[in-house]
Amino acid sequence: MQSSELKLGSKSGRVGVLLIHGLCGSPSEIRFVANGLTRNGYTVLTPHLAGHGGTEADLMATTWQDWYASAEKGLEELSATCETVIVGGLSTGAVLSLMLAARHPDKVHAVALYSPTLWLSGRQIPWYLPLFRMIDSKWVANMFRFPVPIHVGIKDKRIRDFITSAMASEGSKMAPSSTPGGAVLERRRLAKEVMKDLGSITQPVLILHAREDDYAGLDNAAYLQRELGGPVDLVVLEDSYHMVTVDRQRHVVLDRTTAFVSRIAGSIADTIRTKPAVAQLRGAGSFAPVAA
Repeated sequence: MQSSELKLGSKSGRVGVLLIHGLCGSPSEIRFVANGLTRNGYTVLTPHLAGHGGTEADLMATTWQDWYASAEKGLEELSATCETVIVGGLSTGAVLSLMLAARHPDKVHAVALYSPTLWLSGRQIPWYLPLFRMIDSKWVANMFRFPVPIHVGIKDKRIRDFITSAMASEGSKMAPSSTPGGAVLERRRLAKEVMKDLGSITQPVLILHAREDDYAGLDNAAYLQRELGGPVDLVVLEDSYHMVTVDRQRHVVLDRTTAFVSRIAGSIADTIRTKPAVAQLRGAGSFAPVAA
C-alpha cells in the first residue's frame, strides 16, 4: 500500500479535510479537490486504502474492515493536528466517510459525499447484477468480474482520453479493465453496515451526485437525503458522470466543497468564541431568575 498524501494549508492548525478515494482507485481521483482546498488554506489528507495501488491479489486479500482501518488511521492523524475535521470521499470512499461520521461523531464535524455508492444502479452495470446480489460467499463472488464502465465514469471525452492514456502509460496495474467480484461484495457488505447507522449521523452533509451517473444512480443520493439524521444539502450535477471530482463539473464540486468547509469551520469557530462569554455571564449571575 502506498502512503497517504498530506497537504498543509495556512489554516493547518485549525481546519482539516480527509478525502477518501473509491474502490480500485487512488488519491489521484480526488487530487483536484484536495489541491483546491489546500490553496484555500485547509490541511488535506488523502489516505491510500489498504490493498489499493498494488496488484489485484493485494486487493482481493483485503476486506472492507481493512479499507475502513486505513480511513480511520487518516482521521486519527488529522484530528491530532486540526481542531475541525470534515471527511469526504468519492463512491466507496463516500460510504467510508459515513462510517467514520457514525463511529466518531466527536471527531467528524461534517461530511462531503461525491457520488455515494450504497448500491449499483447506473446504466453501465452488468446484466448479471441481480444474480450477484444473491451471492454472499467471497469465493463464489470472485468468479464474477465487473467491467469498468465504457466511459470510465467520465462524460468529457477530452478528459476521459487524457486520463485513460495516462493510466495506460503507468502499466496495467494502474488501469484495471474490471473489478473482481470479491471486492464488489466487500463494498456491498460495507454499505450494509453503514445503512444501519444513517439515522445516527447528525452532522451536516453535502452530497454532489450526477443525474447521469453511469455506475451509482441518483437514487443513492435521494435515499441518503431521506435517511440521514442531520441536515443534507444535495447538489445534482447535470453535466457529469460518476467521477464528479475529475469530470466537466469538477470546478463546481470544488467550489461547493470549499463553501461547505468554510461554513462549517466558521460555525464551529463562532461557537467556540461564544462559550467563554456565556460562562462569564453565568458566573456574574446574569441568568438568575428575577422575582415577580
